[in-house]
Amino acid sequence: MDWLQVVVLAVVQGITEFLPISSSAHLILVPVLTAWEDQGLAFDVALHLGSLAAVVLYFRHEILRMLASSVDAATGKGVNEDAKLALWVVLATLPVCIIGFLGRDLVAEHMRSTLIIGMSLIGFGVVLGYADWKNRGSRSEYHLRLKDVLIIGVAQALALIPGTSRSGITITAALLVGMSREGAARFSFLLSIPVIVLAGGLEVIGLASSPAPIDWPAMIVGTLLSGISAYLCIHYFLVIIKKLGMQPFVVYRVLFGAWLLWFFHF
Repeated sequence: MDWLQVVVLAVVQGITEFLPISSSAHLILVPVLTAWEDQGLAFDVALHLGSLAAVVLYFRHEILRMLASSVDAATGKGVNEDAKLALWVVLATLPVCIIGFLGRDLVAEHMRSTLIIGMSLIGFGVVLGYADWKNRGSRSEYHLRLKDVLIIGVAQALALIPGTSRSGITITAALLVGMSREGAARFSFLLSIPVIVLAGGLEVIGLASSPAPIDWPAMIVGTLLSGISAYLCIHYFLVIIKKLGMQPFVVYRVLFGAWLLWFFHF
């Protein structure tokens, strides 16, 4: 890879991983619009590692409280709101793990088309806009109920469809069950941690059987750029939605999806 490819892919991954605009749509589009060769599994792992480091660093205080409270709950010292939040993160991750394991080959072979991506961007974008306009409430991530968690978890499994956006669909579901914009986004970001770990783990398994050489300088730079851009993205996204809500991202999704359909199918 040349350095321009490293920078573009790392920044695109870092920004789109957490915005409700679909990272898969953008990463699939990059090689379509350029002459770049596939970046390989090793670089994909590096980009995911950067995104994971960013979200863990940003929510480090919450994560430490959740871990400590989970240990206390497991040793009979009582269940507080942080231990319950940790349980909710685990439960909401189960559907995407099960469906992803059973259906990943179907998605990889038959659903990574620009037609599906374009329609998903538009369709799920409109639903996000409706949820943000009509159904948002005031509850934070600490005021979720089991029913809410199951709905968000099942919705997250829809993100296996390219163009849906994992963050977009989980934020949409969270808004529909009455969460605030900030609470929905924060819970979505916490849910990204086990998902990125699992996705990265699958890539590592594939990397172990790959004979391709590893470009360590590109891996290191890609990890750093992905992490920095992801961290800044999380921070400013939470600032933006307090003032503007989700509608700017809805408009972007609809326009991007319409352009994809026009450019590739008309």
